[in-house]
Amino acid sequence: MAQVALRNIVKMFDRTPAVQGIDLDISDREFIVLVGPSGCGKSTTLRMIAGLEEATSGEIYIGDQLVNDVPPKDRDIAMVFQNYALYPHMTVFENMSFGLRLKKFPKPEIRERVQAAARILDITNLLDRRPKQLSGGQRQRVAMGRAIVRNPKVFLFDEPLSNLDAKLRVQMRTEIKKIHQTVTTTTVYVTHDQVEAMTLADRVVIMNGGRIDQIGSPHEVYHKPRTQFVAGFIGSPTMNFLPCRLVENGAGLTVRLSDWLALPVPPSREARYRPRVGQEMIFGLRPEHIREGRGDMPPGSAAFDARLDVVEPMGMETMVYFIVDGVEVCGRVDPAAAGNVGESMRLVADLNQMHLIDPRTEVVI
Repeated sequence: MAQVALRNIVKMFDRTPAVQGIDLDISDREFIVLVGPSGCGKSTTLRMIAGLEEATSGEIYIGDQLVNDVPPKDRDIAMVFQNYALYPHMTVFENMSFGLRLKKFPKPEIRERVQAAARILDITNLLDRRPKQLSGGQRQRVAMGRAIVRNPKVFLFDEPLSNLDAKLRVQMRTEIKKIHQTVTTTTVYVTHDQVEAMTLADRVVIMNGGRIDQIGSPHEVYHKPRTQFVAGFIGSPTMNFLPCRLVENGAGLTVRLSDWLALPVPPSREARYRPRVGQEMIFGLRPEHIREGRGDMPPGSAAFDARLDVVEPMGMETMVYFIVDGVEVCGRVDPAAAGNVGESMRLVADLNQMHLIDPRTEVVI
């Protein structure tokens, strides 16, 4: 096991930049998830760590070794792909042991390693089957087992759950987390699914346009996003964004969202926001911080009435949508409290959770 370090990594395809000067330190035994939309450079970064793509410039270290010129087979990494890449004519045992057999490991050690990995993955009863006899989830376990038996320094996962149905993805996500807690090998995991990123990662690396926008724990990137992109990408439904103006009144600061809606800034935020008084800004607030009125309001909250435009029952909660100055806004409310389309509903915004964003830099203040 080992740490991984990327130093000013650049990758160009002809004249098109895919990765633009990223720096990243991954600790020994850490589970890091690279997440972002298609084309953000996350898979290219993973492939450069694996040696499947050559970095245009910059340095890649695995442990203390500079590996830019080291071929993939000598980097002591194991990669799990989204298409499983199993040999159809081999049994599960033969697929899992293939890399060890190529390196001429003793047969008793091969059998011991495969049996140990099969127990971790709960596929001991499948070792004599061939891939065509397995479900998608079982094939993915075999692909993971093939990586585990090698006991590599680093595991690399390239969107391993993208070919599975929704229910199986949730199940396998839990299994991957359990396996990492058992095996504790340094892991770099790529996905476009922010739910996977939030549930699996020790730290999340959010990429955008070939650059890293933010690195942090799932809690940090969710509650303290640094940019509008991060704030909007993490969380489902996405954060509400509305153009606003920050104004001062006798009682403090107010965020003016429309002719009919202005919300008071909590006193704890006034010192941070005061230099922006009079400026056009972007107001951000997550749907779960817009709730139905519940009697006494906690400090930092503000009530308002809104005409419901769409109501979406979700079982344990209901999503309500309303329009503020031409922009659709979403709130999460108790199903028993939700009104009907066209009706006015009393809502409460928790402004302790608000964000103000500079529209010119898209940086959260």
